[in-house]
Amino acid sequence: MEHCLGTSCTSVEIGKDLYRTEVKAGGHLVIADEPIETGGKNLGMNPNEFLLASPGTCTVMTLRMYADRKSWAVEKICVDLTLDVVKSEQQQTSYIKRHISIEGELSVEQRQRMMEIADQCPLHKILSNPVVISSNLLP
Repeated sequence: MEHCLGTSCTSVEIGKDLYRTEVKAGGHLVIADEPIETGGKNLGMNPNEFLLASPGTCTVMTLRMYADRKSWAVEKICVDLTLDVVKSEQQQTSYIKRHISIEGELSVEQRQRMMEIADQCPLHKILSNPVVISSNLLP
């Protein structure tokens, strides 16, 4: 059952099939799961992979839009992402590392500009600022 009230909404549902999760958004359905070694069936990306997919997709889309607007000869943009979590006694810090590859005939200055634009992707801005998650239990 979906309870989305906001303008940007994703609904996530799990039944009795261990860890197989349905993610619904914008009329699309994606399956999430855990790897076999942690008890899942590996039917889809795990939650950490979904987390990394969001800034990755936002980055490549932002860079593609910018390159197209500038009519730059960009053939392909690839972003590989990693997540490292460092825990200390006082806090936990998560590090998302983006490794950006751009195929095409670009000058050094154009490549540098593309790196600046990468940080302008909306999800980069969201994740670089405090994020507050609130929860409520529906009847």
